[in-house]
Amino acid sequence: MNGIRSWLYVPAAQPHRVAKALSGDADAVVIDLEDSVPAAGKAAARDLLAGTLGDVLAAPGHKPVAVRVNALPGPGADDLRALSGLPLTAVRLPKTEDPGEVRRAADLLPGVDLHLLVESALGLRRCFELAGCAPSVRALLLGEGDLSRDLGSGHPAIMDAARFRVLLAARAAGLPAPSLSVFRSLDDLDALRADTLRGKDLGFFGRSVVHPRQVPVVNAVFAPDPAEIAEARAVLAAAADAGTRGTAAWRTADGEIADLAAVRAAEDVLARAAGTEDR
Repeated sequence: MNGIRSWLYVPAAQPHRVAKALSGDADAVVIDLEDSVPAAGKAAARDLLAGTLGDVLAAPGHKPVAVRVNALPGPGADDLRALSGLPLTAVRLPKTEDPGEVRRAADLLPGVDLHLLVESALGLRRCFELAGCAPSVRALLLGEGDLSRDLGSGHPAIMDAARFRVLLAARAAGLPAPSLSVFRSLDDLDALRADTLRGKDLGFFGRSVVHPRQVPVVNAVFAPDPAEIAEARAVLAAAADAGTRGTAAWRTADGEIADLAAVRAAEDVLARAAGTEDR
């Protein structure tokens, strides 16, 4: 997930939209078998995806592709079996609550990264356990729409508390910073930008989007900041200089103390910048 700024959801039942997304500006594509596919069409969408995705993934230089399956237990198990053997970037498991189900998904998809969506009060309570329940779990994400419905409130204070809990669980498990949940308003791009900036300040990186018009806004928020990159490089240079003097801490030009924590933060900045520039 390092450096991926935008994850564009597209319905699995609409191959023309999948193709358009793969050639668009989003850093990554999430082909959706869950919310965007009606119940009566899920089997057909699954078969269509299983029959065409191999060619997509075989194309040289394709962007990262994830698939959001249906919930487990239930039709999601059929989705996982249909996807077995495909070289996907990741599979997103929705409404994750049970670590045992996650481990069963990992057994069905060896070698495929799992991204867990926390979308209920129970999932939120268990998110620390979920984040470390299987080696193939590589991301913990928040589904704010379903969570707000389960809680009966989407108040910003409640969503901030949920965001912080998921962020803490992910980082405690050694996972990357989570990407933000989708922003439902398609037309209010100023509000999208403001909310994305807030999420970035909270420690998130990247965002799922549901429409191509949202992609440039999200990409711009998470684009490498030249000043931030220069500062990170200066931190590493200062750390190297301090090391030659036999110390692991030093005084910055602003009169603050800097140490290994500053070095690690600088390394994170440069790693994300490198990942973004490669896209």
